[in-house]
Amino acid sequence: MTHPEGEGAPGASPPDAPAEAFLIELGQALVRSGETVDEVQRALGDVGRRLGLGDVDVMALPTFILLQSDRVTARVRSVGRSGYRLDQVSDVYDLLWRARRGEVTPEEGLVEIAAVERRRPAYGRAGRSLGLGVLATGFSLMLQPTPEGALISFALGTLVGAAVTQRIDELRPVLPTLMSFVVAAAVFALGDWYGGANPIRNLIPPLVVFLPGAAITAGTIELAAGEAISGASRLVRGLMELLLLAFGITSAAALVGTSQFDLIDRPLDTIGPWGYVPGLVLIALGYHFHMSAPRRSIPWILLVLGVAFAGQSFGAAVFSAELSAFFGALAMTPIVLAIGRHPSGPPSMVLFLPGFYLLVPGAAGLIGSTETIGVGTSLSPSDFVSTMVTVTAIALGVLVGTAVVESLARGRRMLRSADPGQPG
Repeated sequence: MTHPEGEGAPGASPPDAPAEAFLIELGQALVRSGETVDEVQRALGDVGRRLGLGDVDVMALPTFILLQSDRVTARVRSVGRSGYRLDQVSDVYDLLWRARRGEVTPEEGLVEIAAVERRRPAYGRAGRSLGLGVLATGFSLMLQPTPEGALISFALGTLVGAAVTQRIDELRPVLPTLMSFVVAAAVFALGDWYGGANPIRNLIPPLVVFLPGAAITAGTIELAAGEAISGASRLVRGLMELLLLAFGITSAAALVGTSQFDLIDRPLDTIGPWGYVPGLVLIALGYHFHMSAPRRSIPWILLVLGVAFAGQSFGAAVFSAELSAFFGALAMTPIVLAIGRHPSGPPSMVLFLPGFYLLVPGAAGLIGSTETIGVGTSLSPSDFVSTMVTVTAIALGVLVGTAVVESLARGRRMLRSADPGQPG
């Protein structure tokens, strides 16, 4: 008989109870860190064997973890909706690395996961709010480099940061739509000040914290890996979040009296390539201040952002804008994996998340969703399709890059085993 929340039969706890509890809590922490479910299942299987539980059957979904084996009482655990900050993600993967090496007991692991949950951000509400303003400014310089857009993004990004750091549980479900309405109303109302040039790209950077680009990309990767239920649920959730944001934007446009023409994307660039390097630096700093990325990870994040942007620029110049995301993801993936395996480097997921946002599948999707709802022109379906092509290209780039790295690593291991005298 399966008991709620992993409780076994009445009486004394079985000897494996702490190990079971540790695995289920670790799985929840990995899901909340943004890891794909196939990797979660593989990680828990490795740790379970290290703990002496034998072959553990794990079913991971974005909403729950199921654990069972011949020696383990069936355990089910719901996964919280909120994700982790980057400092918490770093702690989770450090724990996973040590657990895979057998350096952590289940009791110690449970204590560490509880500490991750309680860990406070590196900066207070004011610092995190300004951090989101800095992050939004950096994305503005990458998405539509104009001085007016950068100023608007910083001011409104700081405003959104002040709202999201209040942690009012009652407002959490509607906060993305509410903030998209407020930001869009401000951008449309300020149109006379900055000339009203392509306002749709001025309102996206302040909303970057709500963009589901990473979730949509992870869902696409899961679908490619055969995890149909998890992949489909992530995609549906991500698309619904985009539609809710677009609803707030189009509602603000109707209130202010913005024409449908201003909801059609018309990219503008008055700063030119001079804004790209400052934009990348501001994005890395924004992740530090708002998402509490560890200080030692800032140079690594900046390196990954630079490599992803260079790969994306190459793809756009040689092929097309939609396929450029493939080359950006392909270029950054080996770098991310190499840094993640370096003793002094941050975990791979700490670097992947900023990289996914730089490749802007969420921003492109929000533009397409807004045009679809607010305009309904023949341009809208093609824009939305191009968004899905971009997302697929990013996922394919990550998969190909990972396969190349793993194949090279396997080849090196085979050469070392064939030649014992060769240094490791």
